[in-house]
Amino acid sequence: MLMRKVPGFVPASPWGLRLPQKFLFLLFLSGLVTLCFGALFLLPHSSRLKRLFLAPRTQQPGLEVVAEIAGHAPAHEQEPPPNPAPAAPAPGEDDPSSRASPRRRKGGLRRTRPTGPREEATAARGNSVPASRPGDEGVSFRFDFNAFRSRLRHPVLGMRADESQEPQSRVRAQREKVKEMMQFAWQSYKRYAMGKNELRPLTKDGYEGNMFGGLSGATVIDSLDTLYLMELKEEFQEAKAWVEENFHLNVSGEASLFEVNIRYIGGLLSAFYLTGEEVFRIKAIRLGEKLLPAFNTPTGIPKGVVSFKSGSWGWATAGSSSILAEFGSLHLEFLHLTELSGNQVFAEKVRNIRKVLRKIEKPFGLYPNFLSPVSGNWVQHHVSVGGLGDSFYEYLIKSWLMSGKTDMEAKNMYYEALEAIETYLLNVSPGGLTYIAEWRGGILDHKMGHLACFSGGMIALGAEDAKEEKRVHYRELAAQITKTCHESYARSDTKLGPEAFWFNSGREAVATQLSESYYILRPEVVESYMYLWRQTHNPIYREWGWEVVLALEKYCRTEAGFSGIQDVYSSTPSHDNKQQSFFLAETLKYLYLLFSEDDLLSLEDWVFNTEAHPLPVNHSDSSGRAWGRH
Repeated sequence: MLMRKVPGFVPASPWGLRLPQKFLFLLFLSGLVTLCFGALFLLPHSSRLKRLFLAPRTQQPGLEVVAEIAGHAPAHEQEPPPNPAPAAPAPGEDDPSSRASPRRRKGGLRRTRPTGPREEATAARGNSVPASRPGDEGVSFRFDFNAFRSRLRHPVLGMRADESQEPQSRVRAQREKVKEMMQFAWQSYKRYAMGKNELRPLTKDGYEGNMFGGLSGATVIDSLDTLYLMELKEEFQEAKAWVEENFHLNVSGEASLFEVNIRYIGGLLSAFYLTGEEVFRIKAIRLGEKLLPAFNTPTGIPKGVVSFKSGSWGWATAGSSSILAEFGSLHLEFLHLTELSGNQVFAEKVRNIRKVLRKIEKPFGLYPNFLSPVSGNWVQHHVSVGGLGDSFYEYLIKSWLMSGKTDMEAKNMYYEALEAIETYLLNVSPGGLTYIAEWRGGILDHKMGHLACFSGGMIALGAEDAKEEKRVHYRELAAQITKTCHESYARSDTKLGPEAFWFNSGREAVATQLSESYYILRPEVVESYMYLWRQTHNPIYREWGWEVVLALEKYCRTEAGFSGIQDVYSSTPSHDNKQQSFFLAETLKYLYLLFSEDDLLSLEDWVFNTEAHPLPVNHSDSSGRAWGRH
């Protein structure tokens, strides 16, 4: 009505507006709507309104903590990451610019630079790997793979002499024999059990077991780095293709935290550091996230079993305890998970374990094997450097070495523990054999397990950084323990060692009952041979290693793979019908390294996790994100 009173105003529409005025009004209205919606898109990520209007954002590959911990695998989990960073080729791979890779599959990783089987450490710069921190969508983390490779002091596969000059070299022939054994073990597994966790060579089928919570392919992932360093190119590509296409994490069983960590995460981390293939890094980080619920205990000491279905920490009984070797053998892998993801949670979890162990009172400086994750107290005073305790001590000295010798906490804990072991557990038999007994509340069991035979190599590895007056002593101690473990092999009919051996009743370094007389392709004795060889170059260690090769060939090789045996004291032993995944990961790898030059996976650049997966030493000059600097 008011507008009708305006002189000269003639309505041009039912609203009483002329056309130009209507145009201006609509223009103003559309601008207002645009402004409102624009403001909506600027709201923070946590805005409920934004989630109403926007399609769910695709999570970046690699760090999916919320979905994984809740036990719900993301829908796109099985797909390879889009547009991965260029990666170092597999051993001996040709330049893809000249022809397509014969092993390339749909969705596979693209390779952009050639390299020979003995690639140089100074790879082309600029090859970096993106990732995201959980909860920080859009904040990218980059791991510069080629910068890492350029810091290595030796080429990964070494600078071998011209082998054509010594075509009949004995050590070369020995190395090639071990390589043939690995090839045979892999081909048998591929033919009869590909994708299963382990091969059963007698029945020619696969075995899944219940240790891995539904995860498959333990032998594939355990074999990756061994195939790579032996330059078994086609076999490596077969293993890599299986990981890309068939290694799925959306499983719902209960898994051993320890076994999944050392075999799967250790194997994937090593494969990434050796090749730069993004698929290995992504899978390792995702799997690491699935293990985090195990740490949801009152003390932060993880339970031994984690349920992938519920994300719980898997109580067996209300009073169940955690095992020293299991929660004490996470440090190496979890620091590298932080290094490759930028996610500090992995490093924080294992630093807290250290904090608890430093605080707790230790009987006579010894670490018992069982600890309550609820109270943080020891459950019983059983101490062993063999099963239940072994790799805890190994990870202390290796954490010191892996940190570039900056993790003083690990160094101090290791030498303090070793001093207590020497004082209370070390013995010499009437026959002059040095051994490490087991301790039960002050009473000694005068036996060693096969698992304890890694300790010769561990003590040799740590001798260099001991107090000056102790270095020669530790080298000699390492040699004496390794000799004792060799005697456990030499005194059997098969020249393979039993699961445990005793020093009593006039019998030394032999098993005293059938239940301890079996051999399941274990690596610990040849592991010590390898370390002692690299430190001393005493030919006796290669001689002893070759005895093991011959014994494996004679008593453990079957038509369709290698099998453990049930009695090392029988010249016609029965097989246990199992080719353990650690036989390919550890036993054959350590034998191959024993007959190789020292710069192949040089100990200056690499430490081996307790499944023999090589992880790099931190040579960075930066303060680092994970390396225990305090």
